[in-house]
Amino acid sequence: MPPADRDQLVRVAACQLNLQFGAVEANRAAAAAAITEAAGRGAGIVVLPELTPSGYVFADPAEARSLAEPADGATAAQWAALAARHELVIAGGFAELGPDGGLYNSALLIDPGGVRAVYRKAHLWDAEPDFFAAGDQPPPVVTTQYGTIAVMICYDAEFPEWVRLPALAGAELLAVPTNWPAEPVPAGERPLVSVNIQVAAYANRMFVAAACRTGDERGVSWTGASVIAGPDGYPLAGPAGTGSAELLLADCDLRLARRKASGPRNDAHADRRPELYARVADSAPGIRACGPGSGRRLWAAAPAPPGCRRGHGR
Repeated sequence: MPPADRDQLVRVAACQLNLQFGAVEANRAAAAAAITEAAGRGAGIVVLPELTPSGYVFADPAEARSLAEPADGATAAQWAALAARHELVIAGGFAELGPDGGLYNSALLIDPGGVRAVYRKAHLWDAEPDFFAAGDQPPPVVTTQYGTIAVMICYDAEFPEWVRLPALAGAELLAVPTNWPAEPVPAGERPLVSVNIQVAAYANRMFVAAACRTGDERGVSWTGASVIAGPDGYPLAGPAGTGSAELLLADCDLRLARRKASGPRNDAHADRRPELYARVADSAPGIRACGPGSGRRLWAAAPAPPGCRRGHGR
């Protein structure tokens, strides 16, 4: 990767937070403190976790609805005020009560001028369809004072086709609010969800910043492992640990994400052959899902493999 121009650097922050389920005001306060600390340490772009104000492990749809808010609600107002005060771009997740009365796992992208985009998670993990409707719009790609920024949520980033959309649309930084549930990791290895963020950055030659949570919530432990990856796929900050809140900071020249060449004869985007990939976007016959009614884990064989199970997060 070419060297960064220090005059063009923007400091990106990924805020790994310890949040409490249902403690909306306390969670907003924790997010505000992290945003303020990041700004005080020179950040221009701040990424927060998925469902920051509410928490994640809902007992039933009524509980999810009680913790949801409109996209112009109190969380948006708080983050917009902080963005204006500190000249920030903020991306973070919240439970959205839509104008149609529907509930969505959503993310706000806010700059000093206010809310620039609201994204609704398109790929719902595990029990999320019990509470949320899936989004049906591509990740927004927004030009800001610091660069061109896109946002998606957690499990969305596990679909290379979905990540490719904002990359092709000119995103220089992809912000990914996440709630990664803790899963067994072999000795000497890192959580694959964090490695996947690095792969997404490498495959698209763009910056990717993922902010997760830490702690426990109703029996679910969170992975942590927040990370900021550069266009070469290597971490610029993180991965964070698993046991505590952390603030990751990385100085990024987002213009480097405009260069898709991986060598004198290769280019991550120009070398694509989309005419050969049409079937990737189709529902392939003979594919069955893991679990009744689930479209989240796909297996080509008739029986689901061992270890196919339901769990919280992502």
